[in-house]
Formats: sequence, C-alpha cells, structure tokens
Amino acid sequence: MKFISWNVNGLRACAGKGFDEAFKALDADFFCLQETKMQEGQFDLHFEGYKSYWNFADKKGYSGTSIYTRHEPLSVTYGIGIDEHDHEGRVITLEMEDFYLVNVYTPNSQDGLKRLDYRMRWEDDFQNYLKQLDQKKPVIACGDMNVAHNEIDLKNPKSNRKNAGFTDEEREKFGQLLHKGFIDTFRFFYPDQKDIYSWWSYRFHAREKNAGWRIDYFVVSERLAERLDDAKIHNEVFGSDHCPVELTLK
Repeated sequence: MKFISWNVNGLRACAGKGFDEAFKALDADFFCLQETKMQEGQFDLHFEGYKSYWNFADKKGYSGTSIYTRHEPLSVTYGIGIDEHDHEGRVITLEMEDFYLVNVYTPNSQDGLKRLDYRMRWEDDFQNYLKQLDQKKPVIACGDMNVAHNEIDLKNPKSNRKNAGFTDEEREKFGQLLHKGFIDTFRFFYPDQKDIYSWWSYRFHAREKNAGWRIDYFVVSERLAERLDDAKIHNEVFGSDHCPVELTLK
C-alpha cells in the first residue's frame, strides 16, 4: 500500500507545473496534499478511481489540505476538535479499517518567531490528538510538519539555529512525539542519509545547490514497524518548493 504526501504550495499553480503527470506517475493509494491555498469550488481536479476530501481555511488563498484516496474510509474528520486550531484547514483524518491516516500542515512559526508560542500550543494539542487516535488503532500521520528534527535534516544547521523550523523548541516537540510511540519512517530506513531534503527556498538557487530542509514526514505508530516497507523522498519531482515524500506498507 502506497502513500504520498506533498506540500504543493498552491494547487492551482502546481497544476500548471506538471501536477497531473506527477500524480499519475506516483500512483499512490492515498495522496495527501498540504497548502492547497483554495476555497471550496475554486478548482476541480478529479482523477479516475479516486475520491477526494478537502479542508479549506477560512482565510482565502491560505493553508488548506486534501486527500485523494482509492479506498473508502469508514469516517472522515476535519480539524482536531479545538476551535483555536480549526479555522486554517490544517488537518484531515481518514479512519480506515486498521489505521487512521492523518494529513497535517503544521503552522509555521514565521519570521521573527512571531507565531512560536502558538506553534507550541498547536504541538501539544496535535500530539494529544494523535495519542487519542493511537489508543484506538495505529496512526499514519503525514505532511509538512515545518521542522527539521536534527542537524542532518538541513543543509545549514548552524546559521539556521534560531530560525523558524529549526528552533530548539520545535525540534524538542518533534522529539517528544517520537518518544510517545511514533516512528520517523525515513530515518527508520535511512538513519544516516545526508543531503536528502524535501523543501528548498525559492531564493538563492537553493534547489540547484541542494541547500534544503527535510520538513515533510511520514510518522507512524511504533506497532506498524513490521509493516514498514520503504520510505522515499522524490526530489526529482518539481512543481512546488517542496517535493513529494512516500511511504509504502506491506
């Protein structure tokens, strides 16, 4: 079973840069998108054999998530049930027969860390949400989690130490999630792999230089470890400032 996650940085823009071709070539059972930047009815994009679910932000042209799936879910939930967090279209959860699939676009702490305090509240509440689901059945959480966990996960760790996405606070929260019984699937397979990233700034020819960050993840309940088959980062796929990441389960 194949899962893809991709921050498309505006689905309408990405659709003009080869999204359809990438979607079909990646050929996933579940295709999770973040930062769709759309409102309901603005853009219809259908793929044969897939049903899609969408969570839109109240603010136009901002945030947003969607999931395309070949498999009918038992139920679909939007948000995490906390009003402070549920107006930006950041979470969709599909309940499947033997797991939950959670697609998340984690809030960015922003320049000057203006939103770091909010981000910390989000982290606590989102982790509690995942733990509650995990008590019922295993969880597969994916998306742009807006943090490079360790120095190996970005090109220039020293110069980014106190920047959004690589603060001690954000990294510690991600570590807490892993200590609560979850696995960073890419590092499960490739613990020492360097120079593999999922996001590059549009500035300074960062992608050409591979000066990137690994901030897109598949994080799963530890009891799914035996079912993990492989994890990939498709840095050959363009169309966004992020590239798709993949998880396959046995």
